Amino acid sequence: MVNALSCLLKKKVTEDPIARDEDIERIGREINREVGEVFGRSIAIRELDTGSDNATEIEINNLNNPYYDVERFGITFVASPRHADVLMVTGAVTHNMAIAAKKTYEAMPSPKFVVAVGDDACNGGIFAGTYAVLGGADMLFPVDLKIPGNPPTPKEILAGLLALMRQARSNQ
Repeated sequence: MVNALSCLLKKKVTEDPIARDEDIERIGREINREVGEVFGRSIAIRELDTGSDNATEIEINNLNNPYYDVERFGITFVASPRHADVLMVTGAVTHNMAIAAKKTYEAMPSPKFVVAVGDDACNGGIFAGTYAVLGGADMLFPVDLKIPGNPPTPKEILAGLLALMRQARSNQ
């Protein structure tokens, strides 16, 4: 009984708050300001895997975990392309995914932006020139921004989204 009570009363290991990365906080504040000026309240992203190895998807999913928590910066991921402002393409575009990828892009309302994330989406990566792959995302859509890396880190993805916001604001 005493052992159980001492376990309940002693300081927990998880009580210390995690220190956040200052670069992520700075980029996030700038994204929030840019999103407010360009899109109003928030930006909706539809992630499209066109034939990847899931490394980039893991990093994109990390953006939604409690450490990065990109929703506090005005970035949301949506399930439907009809609700999306940005199409985030990952993976080399395979022949099998070409028609579905085109339909996804066409379903998006205008103005629409396309971001190629990862080496495979940027230029086909190690799969470029193989029989099953068309190439990078620019083989199907007009790509507004490329974020290279295999895979790019969440910080690099956020910095790329900030660059997209600034580019969109300068084109207004």
